[in-house]
Amino acid sequence: MNKKRFHWLGLFLLVLVLGACGTGKSKTNTSESTQTPTNLRDKPYREEQFLLGTYTRLSVYDEGKEDALAPAFARIKDLGDRITINEPGSEIDQINEKAGIEPVQVSPDIYSLVKTAKEYSVKSEGAFNLAIGAITQLWRIGFDDARKPSQAEIDQALTKIDYNKVQLDDEKQTVFLEEEGMIIDLGAIAKGYIADEVAKVLRQEGVTSGIVDLGGNILVIGHSYRGADQEWNIGIQDPNTARGTTIGTIQEADKTVVTSGIYERFLELDGQKYHHIFDTATGYPVENELASVSVVTDHSIDGDALTTMLFAKGLEEGIRFVEEQTPEGTDAIFITHEGKVYVTSGLQEEFKLDSESGYQMAK
Repeated sequence: MNKKRFHWLGLFLLVLVLGACGTGKSKTNTSESTQTPTNLRDKPYREEQFLLGTYTRLSVYDEGKEDALAPAFARIKDLGDRITINEPGSEIDQINEKAGIEPVQVSPDIYSLVKTAKEYSVKSEGAFNLAIGAITQLWRIGFDDARKPSQAEIDQALTKIDYNKVQLDDEKQTVFLEEEGMIIDLGAIAKGYIADEVAKVLRQEGVTSGIVDLGGNILVIGHSYRGADQEWNIGIQDPNTARGTTIGTIQEADKTVVTSGIYERFLELDGQKYHHIFDTATGYPVENELASVSVVTDHSIDGDALTTMLFAKGLEEGIRFVEEQTPEGTDAIFITHEGKVYVTSGLQEEFKLDSESGYQMAK
């Protein structure tokens, strides 16, 4: 496997159903888009490229806006090159290489991303941790050289993941890791940031109806091509089966859906599976009742960080966090190992479980 890929902690493919519900209901949203869809195509201008270590797909439904795809893909590649670990010229690599030595001045894009990641690390008390790299690079789950480290290695790595030792200077736009051996890994938030930036590009190009699919981060622009009162149907991935199998759907416009789950990437040794979402207290994969968490929100960067955070918090604490500490318009779907589905209050009426999915709505 190419090592110049993103090391994603918790991103899990969602399936977008390219239709629309016929309910005609409207919602309040705070997104930047806009205009009432007019002159839309039934079949979009669509392009797929292998970027960010996955297949990225962009779809544009506005007639005559095919040229919007090129700058959008250019934005993905540019940001990917600067964020990816083990990529020549990566700004994140430069920060990591100077750990314990000196601050590194970075571009506004990277500084903004790192700052948001630090804020989520503090807010979640480490359930989301931008400095998790010493652990993720030790296990390397998702790479060909993945392995189970020794306890001594894990114990040593745990001394290098204190997010409070990531120093930021807003005036100089610098990032400094206080200790040698510290590693920033933004895999649990970077795709969200990139998805939001791609959506900005498309909107600037005049796109009013489209889809950004970054191999798991789904962001829908505007309403469905079928009309201003028609929302997109977004399928929620079954965490126990192959990509493309959904357990139910929600209907959204100008929203993003991100999922973290334990079956997307794992290391199997002696009949035991070690997934890729880590407990920053133990250095081992998180162990709780959850198989996956999906977050629905206005900005993909928030959805990205929240899925990892909520998964680490577990079912009860995760639901409570969404209900009490996230902005209006943020909701989540929790799926347990036992096949039960829990949704937060904003999705109680909206989420539609497939009766043949084998899952049950929790009461």
